[in-house]
Amino acid sequence: MACAICQTRRPRRFCPGVAGDICSVCCGTEREVTVSCPLDCEYLQEARKRDPMPSLEGVEVPNKDIRMTESELREHEDLLIFVAAAVLRAALKIPGVVDLDVRAALDALARTYRTLQSGIYYESRPENPLAGEICRIVQNGLEEFRRNEVKRLGSTRTRDGDVLKILVFLQHIELDRNNGRRRGRAFLDALRGFYPSPAAPSLILP
Repeated sequence: MACAICQTRRPRRFCPGVAGDICSVCCGTEREVTVSCPLDCEYLQEARKRDPMPSLEGVEVPNKDIRMTESELREHEDLLIFVAAAVLRAALKIPGVVDLDVRAALDALARTYRTLQSGIYYESRPENPLAGEICRIVQNGLEEFRRNEVKRLGSTRTRDGDVLKILVFLQHIELDRNNGRRRGRAFLDALRGFYPSPAAPSLILP
């Protein structure tokens, strides 16, 4: 019997991504590159512990002018939890979504909320259809979040600027966690670690 990927070496482990036995070399080289690895794969989780930090040399960090202080994070913790959980749930619901799709969605959402800061509404829509669907779901979730605030408090206290800062905060985390693999989902895995049950309040996914 030979490895299901290279067809040469002896297989050492079962790979749920290809539904076959593969060798340890192919597991290391093809993981999240040509193989879409389930997030609960034990070998993927073990590899996460050894993944090198991504190099940001030459990478342009988006929205560097927007910073969120620790006090702001504490003040808007409920919004952060909601948006992060909404992104995670949307990404896990849509087949084929990887970190780069989430990056495109966060970029488009951030650009949309930047225009709102200037008093102009222009919705940025990514060409990537997976990213576009994430944007739609997150935007719908934010509308629901604000409606719930109005019901509880009589008005919404969530400003567009607050949402923008949360989106940029998540952008920077994604950039820091992305492992550079074509099918990588290290950022989504990190979110899943923070929100093992991503139940965003009143968020209904169609």
